[in-house]
Amino acid sequence: MTATRISVVVPLYNEEESVPPLVTAVRDALGPGSDWELVLVDDGSRDRTAEVAGQAAASDPRVRLLRLARNCGQTPAMQAGFDHARGDVVVSMDGDLQNDPADIPRLVGRLEEGYDLVAGYRERRQDTVITRKIPSWIANRIIRRLTGVQIRDNGCSLKAYRREVLARMHLYSDMHRFIPAVAAATAGARITELPVRHHARRFGQSKYGLSRIAKVLADLLTIKMIRSFRERPLRLFAIGSLGAALLGFGFTMAALVAAAWFRPEKVSAVVFPGAALLWFELAGYLLLLGLIAETAVIEHRRDGAEQAPLARGDLQ
Repeated sequence: MTATRISVVVPLYNEEESVPPLVTAVRDALGPGSDWELVLVDDGSRDRTAEVAGQAAASDPRVRLLRLARNCGQTPAMQAGFDHARGDVVVSMDGDLQNDPADIPRLVGRLEEGYDLVAGYRERRQDTVITRKIPSWIANRIIRRLTGVQIRDNGCSLKAYRREVLARMHLYSDMHRFIPAVAAATAGARITELPVRHHARRFGQSKYGLSRIAKVLADLLTIKMIRSFRERPLRLFAIGSLGAALLGFGFTMAALVAAAWFRPEKVSAVVFPGAALLWFELAGYLLLLGLIAETAVIEHRRDGAEQAPLARGDLQ
């Protein structure tokens, strides 16, 4: 059997009306050959999405249906699709027909220029200004500032990846929004972006709103920690240890001032010495945790180097 070259992964949640035109559009974009597959991931839909997708899979062997037992969210659904995709190149996109499958060949072509990830950005976004465009604009500026990855539209799901990059990532929570940052931090991916078309939603309602802001900010903090301290965790713990030590020093000074200036009965009542001791203990504890984490990272690197095959021409 010919190996699948391109896998298109599409998470679906209550998109029964969108599935038939989506399958047709992907088929038209990728042509009649058998070197591609469409992986439809039903994220516990409550309508007939799974049934309609199953009918499409039954009529075309290039279409595959993956059903999740319950609604897990777009990121776990996307990760499940990545895990089951068989292509050397994997393309992700939304299932609401706002992304255009006709852009897939352009993304794959750009990937073949030597990049590991090609991120689409929506040039003329067909969404509401107040609830979608403005929050997205603000979020993208914050993400670029904190992660250092200069992608202008992190919320666009239309992206193309090399299989090797996806193999080194694991997505959870709402981290599908930060795939370029995760890929850069964990896989050292070469990333570029490409303008793509964007259409107004034809069926159903959007699953996103302002209620996700807090969750996105929490995930962004996680990405920042991974990107900044993944290789040197001791730095993170050392910063916390230094802060705790400074607080301990402050309470120590306060205890000395109290001993010099307060009446004896007040000195015995203040808790400055005990608070100083607790902060110094926390500083030492954080420093020990940092040393343990640093040792674990070094051992992980060493194990990876020992398991990696020797490059051609290396001496054995």
